[in-house]
Amino acid sequence: MKQFEVPAFYRSPLLSKIKAQRKLADPRKKDFSPSALQIGKFTFLIARHFGFCYGVENAIERSYKALQENPGKRIFLLSQMIHNPAVNADLTGNGIQFLQDTQGKQLIAFDTLTPNDIVLIPAFGTTLEIEQQLSDLGLDIQTYNTTCPFVEKVWNRSEKLGETQHTIIIHGKHDHEETRATFSHAVANGPALIVKDMKEAQVLGAYILGQKSAAELLDFFAGKLSEGFVPEIHLSKIGVVNQTTMLASETQAITDYLRGCYIQLHGEANIKTYMADTRDTLCYATNDNQSATLGLLEEAADLAIVVGGYNSSNTSHLVELLEQKFPTYYIKDASEIQENGLHHFDYHHKEMKLTERFLPDREQLQVVLTSGASCPDSIVEEVMMKILSTQYTQTELEGLLSNLA
Repeated sequence: MKQFEVPAFYRSPLLSKIKAQRKLADPRKKDFSPSALQIGKFTFLIARHFGFCYGVENAIERSYKALQENPGKRIFLLSQMIHNPAVNADLTGNGIQFLQDTQGKQLIAFDTLTPNDIVLIPAFGTTLEIEQQLSDLGLDIQTYNTTCPFVEKVWNRSEKLGETQHTIIIHGKHDHEETRATFSHAVANGPALIVKDMKEAQVLGAYILGQKSAAELLDFFAGKLSEGFVPEIHLSKIGVVNQTTMLASETQAITDYLRGCYIQLHGEANIKTYMADTRDTLCYATNDNQSATLGLLEEAADLAIVVGGYNSSNTSHLVELLEQKFPTYYIKDASEIQENGLHHFDYHHKEMKLTERFLPDREQLQVVLTSGASCPDSIVEEVMMKILSTQYTQTELEGLLSNLA
């Protein structure tokens, strides 16, 4: 796989060494058990896969190339490059400006742009409508288009589904940048409908099975389906694709559930007539990170720390998995570990919380540690060191770390 030129300050020598050792020992990624790193009284159980994925590294490399290759020019990002505050802060600190926020609200009017400006498309991609707007202004949006190749793979699959008259069911959050982009590309090729989770999929299933009316379906999915959607016609056959940062297991469960609905109506022998096989749209990096998180759940630990941006979809799903077993704390970086305790994000209620004594008073501690696909390894290492600093002086810590060499 291609090696990207990512700024060194995003790397962690310690974690890079651990990743390299695991890759050498398990090149085919068959072992999803965590790496155990013992430092003093702590054993950190580090996920087999975590941190920057292919799409993120590609986006960061292109962003810094845009800065290097265009001195003196105005450089804009359509919206956040990725959902990590440290990365976005560094890009804006280098002069890049955001045109929109993550909800699509305009921060800088497009009509203030000139053909001499540089506009970067983020890793999530963008809608066909915005692409056209920018192109009409004479802007080059391809040279620094950082859309993740795995997102584009979903778009390509959607196009093929449209060609075969399948309605495109998108498993995603309808207000997320990637899902907005995927929906735009999907409806250019055929009817589309967005389902957020299994609960919403079951509403769709109830219509398919004749338990809900077309009016009820259209009302429930208002704002989440293509214009002119006619359930009686457009749900005769479907294919499921996903927002690549969603739980792969949930996408598969939704697909299996809907498949079961069509089997109930038409029989298993005829299922291919009504439902396309779309397993090839699942993102390998999301799968790997989630499989590694399931590997963490096989371990015994006192707590789990998940590091990443609070608006990061893939990071929030790691939290959802780990909190099934461990006291789990979602933090953006080491600054959340303070003298008065751990400041962490409650994903379910969308608010910050404070846990004063987050480390149990024990002679030995097992701490699960992982991060989202948009989080730099350097931030994960800083979190690890900050946790250690709550128990050891700087001199003691330097001694412990010297033993790792």
